[in-house]
Amino acid sequence: MDAKLTDGLSAACEALRTGEPLLLYDAPGREGETDIIFAAQHATPDRVRLLRQRGGGLVFIAVVYSAAQRLGLPFMDAVLNSAAADYPALAGLKAHDLPYDSRSSFSLWLNARDTYTGITDRDRARTVSAFSELVAAELEPDAARLLLGEQFRSPGHVPVCVAHPDGLVGRQGHTELMVALVAMAGLPPVALGCEMLADDGGRLPPEAAVAWAKAGGHPFLEGHEIVAAWVASA
Repeated sequence: MDAKLTDGLSAACEALRTGEPLLLYDAPGREGETDIIFAAQHATPDRVRLLRQRGGGLVFIAVVYSAAQRLGLPFMDAVLNSAAADYPALAGLKAHDLPYDSRSSFSLWLNARDTYTGITDRDRARTVSAFSELVAAELEPDAARLLLGEQFRSPGHVPVCVAHPDGLVGRQGHTELMVALVAMAGLPPVALGCEMLADDGGRLPPEAAVAWAKAGGHPFLEGHEIVAAWVASA
């Protein structure tokens, strides 16, 4: 795939391989947000701290649908549907009225079992790296699900977002864009990210995100660049 990548995409893939951050803006007609992302295999306390301090949004994991299937991870709306029979109030909480999308990609919130509270930079880095290792192992479903229960507990402090079953064909949110990009970089299909917020508490304007990226020497991508490369390689 590298031969079909633009210079910007090639730089982004190299950043992912070497554990450097990159910035990813989805689209003006969608969330209109910029996320700082890393390949999940490079999760460290320092990188989680950067996301927390320079991003300010939610520190989360994005994973490809096939890996989530192997692990038995559901979409949260399926969990709410199943539990609504016993807890009817849950039926009214499903996120089917999102102004920018048809559904949420959220699944479970996890803590690695060898963490303490799960919220510290060290604990969240441990959860992310352990989850990345489990995904990269590509175990058969029974073994993968057994290890998921042995190594993690839920609820936890790191949310997992699962990409659409059809990837970028079905949805072009940050989850799908991140998973596609790490795949382009030849890495396990799991990424770590956080939305960038402005000092006034709103989303950081893309112009400010571009300036931050340039100041730090970090790649800045827009979602359409990833989609175009993905379609061209299909």
